Amino acid sequence: MVDGETKTGLTTEQRNERSLQLDRLSTFEIVTIMNSEDRKVADAVGRAIPDIVRAIDPIVETLKNGGRLFYVGAGTSGRLGILDASECPPTFGVSPDLIQGIIAGGEKALVRAVENAEDDEEKGARDIRERVTGKDAVVGISASGRTSYVIGAVAEANRIGAVTVGISCNAGTPLSRTARHAIEVLVGPEVVTGSTRLKAGTAQKMVLNMISTAAMIKLGKVYGNLMVNVQATNRKLKDRVIRIICDATDVDPDTARFFCAEANGDARVAILMIKFGISRDEAEEVLAGENHHFGNALKRLEQRRV
Repeated sequence: MVDGETKTGLTTEQRNERSLQLDRLSTFEIVTIMNSEDRKVADAVGRAIPDIVRAIDPIVETLKNGGRLFYVGAGTSGRLGILDASECPPTFGVSPDLIQGIIAGGEKALVRAVENAEDDEEKGARDIRERVTGKDAVVGISASGRTSYVIGAVAEANRIGAVTVGISCNAGTPLSRTARHAIEVLVGPEVVTGSTRLKAGTAQKMVLNMISTAAMIKLGKVYGNLMVNVQATNRKLKDRVIRIICDATDVDPDTARFFCAEANGDARVAILMIKFGISRDEAEEVLAGENHHFGNALKRLEQRRV
């Protein structure tokens, strides 16, 4: 799967010298080369950290001010954006509307390639006009940095005043020139030439992890390193809520289960009830007063105690 135009000037489209005889190698040799190449991805992301930080901070401000975050991509990049967006509600207890993914070709492109959809710049702009406002943030994702649909979307987001970010895996791309905040993760040629679902896809997933996770931490959806906003929608997550309450308050599992039930399964409420000896209603009121920022709610109650 090639994301974007085929251009010999793009490092993601160049041949990897280490895998020139790939079809003649044993299975062990193939996966060893892949593993060795994948090791380069984290370092490439590390070199882009200053740009990633510069992109995250305005996204956080956007979300604090009532805006939303949209990921826009085509093919692999679009699917990665939707994957990251879809994981945020169960992990951080946020509305599905807060972080959304838009993919060229629509929902059917999630499971079946719609290759020509990525070439429609106007459709990218139109999809933004239909869903995004100037209060929002848009992250365009394209390994090549040349995908027309994504560039059209980001250009339109700029026009309406949204925060814009471009994630690509080549240097000096049109997407980087279009977005207000450019992130270029230079992973080099793929093991299978042009197959940007490999290193480039891994790099994009890592950057998206950073964006959404850091934003949710800044919005108070995490306490220490505990996902206190997790939604207990199945047995595994219900057990996790009990462990979170135990870790945050040092109570035994039976006590944690009791307060979890009293809090209707909300770990945050249970923790505040235990730590401060307050009722569920009071804990919920303090959380609401702090816009559900758990850290700020904790500070408010600590200040009352002094």
